[in-house]
Amino acid sequence: MFARQAFRPARSLQHQTRRYASTEPPKSGGGSSGLLFIGIGAAILGGGYYYSSSGAKAPPKEPVKTFTGGDQGFVSLRLDEIENYNHNTKKFRFAFPEGREAVSGLQITSALLTKYKGPEMEKPVLRPYTPISDEDQRGFLELLVKVYPGGPMSEHLHTMQVGQRLDFKGPLPKYPWTPNKHKHIALISGGTGITPMYQLARAIFSNPEDKTKVTLVFGNIAEEDILLKKEWEELENTYPQRFRAFYVLDKPSEKWQGGKGFVTKELLKTVLPEPKEGDDVKVFVCGPPGLYKAVSGMKKSPADQGELAGMLKDLGYSKEQVYKF
Repeated sequence: MFARQAFRPARSLQHQTRRYASTEPPKSGGGSSGLLFIGIGAAILGGGYYYSSSGAKAPPKEPVKTFTGGDQGFVSLRLDEIENYNHNTKKFRFAFPEGREAVSGLQITSALLTKYKGPEMEKPVLRPYTPISDEDQRGFLELLVKVYPGGPMSEHLHTMQVGQRLDFKGPLPKYPWTPNKHKHIALISGGTGITPMYQLARAIFSNPEDKTKVTLVFGNIAEEDILLKKEWEELENTYPQRFRAFYVLDKPSEKWQGGKGFVTKELLKTVLPEPKEGDDVKVFVCGPPGLYKAVSGMKKSPADQGELAGMLKDLGYSKEQVYKF
């Protein structure tokens, strides 16, 4: 439940409270059988015309899934559109080769693996990304990518031009989600670690059968670095009793009224659901290495979550209550 005090951009920490889808016809003499056959055919055709003109529609086709996993190799997608999102982040739209009726094939929660090999690279670079477009979106997917100095994949993406291609493979399954799997989830994120959080939250709130409550804690350097802020604010305004977002800035402006500094144990204790609620609570963590180390401890590999450490362990959460993207 949302009962403890916290903060958001519009108000200070002291003024907030936590609320909370056939056989051959017989041969007989004369031409009568031929006339009969023609008559039957005309009746069938007439019936077909009646069906089509009566307004009845054929059932819709299942969309083609671009990514099917398993033994499927990398799929080359054409870059169709680039949008400058902020000072160091761009939105990239890649078209599906099957055309406008295809979907990605991703599920909640899952990601895609990208591959690029430059002319002077001995080995290709591989990086996972979670699209920000809906899983049912037909014809294309969208990535939101921040450029990191020295980051070979992000730098390559930021130098790409419309018409060029990039290799993708997937889906890469993460945490298996079903509606109402937990009563309350918390999303602790930093930087571009927000994209899998958005994928999960969007799926929850787009499903009228899913009543899960969601709390977001999002750390960034400055206000212009808060990715998908408009989308988060729309969710908060639409579902005020089920979703709250708390932002923390390392270098806030003078007018900033939200949290300042870094994600702290005191903040998490204030805004997160109680660990004693057991299976009803799940905490998801995604961000740069520093965030993992401080909040939950590092995961060992994509298949090994590693031991729980950091703030969440200190606050009494169990390893089973925490998932590291």
